[in-house]
Amino acid sequence: MSDRALILIDIQNDYFPGGKWELANMNEAAGNARQALDVARTNGDVIVHIRHENTMEGAPLFARGTQGAETHDTVKPRPEEAVVVKHHANSFRETGLKELLDGHGVAQLVVCGAMSQMCVDATVRAAADLGYDCTVIHDACAARATEHAGVNVPAQQVHAAFMASLGFGYAALISTQAFIAASDEDG
Repeated sequence: MSDRALILIDIQNDYFPGGKWELANMNEAAGNARQALDVARTNGDVIVHIRHENTMEGAPLFARGTQGAETHDTVKPRPEEAVVVKHHANSFRETGLKELLDGHGVAQLVVCGAMSQMCVDATVRAAADLGYDCTVIHDACAARATEHAGVNVPAQQVHAAFMASLGFGYAALISTQAFIAASDEDG
């Protein structure tokens, strides 16, 4: 068993076209996450699917028990793969994620998913603070446009800003193709 885990964060139906909270380039990010998932399965890495469930009445997205809250078919978990349900941006907060990873002897995390500016960011920062060696597959993550103080920020710029921040002090950044190539060299 590998000491590396692939963490797939919130690749859920509500983020895809036709969902309640569509992200820019979500189909492409999910396709890249699928490639990383295939590599992780081949390499025997620990695989953890993170799924956000919103328990608030009238939740705008990821409402518990809805199709929108389900993991997208692109990266559907296999029965033997862990699924961690969370209710906060940080995948470690009030979940058993740390215990799961530590129980498998995981030291390295490879992270992908959504949203770059929320759950990916919060989880990677928490993981680094907990002492994990983190890598983010940047083209297997997706973001959403946002606004601040009257300034509209396109999704591409949101994504780039958050990846740059994570890459500065929290994680190595790598493309899907570079991840696949490095895994081929290791194998």
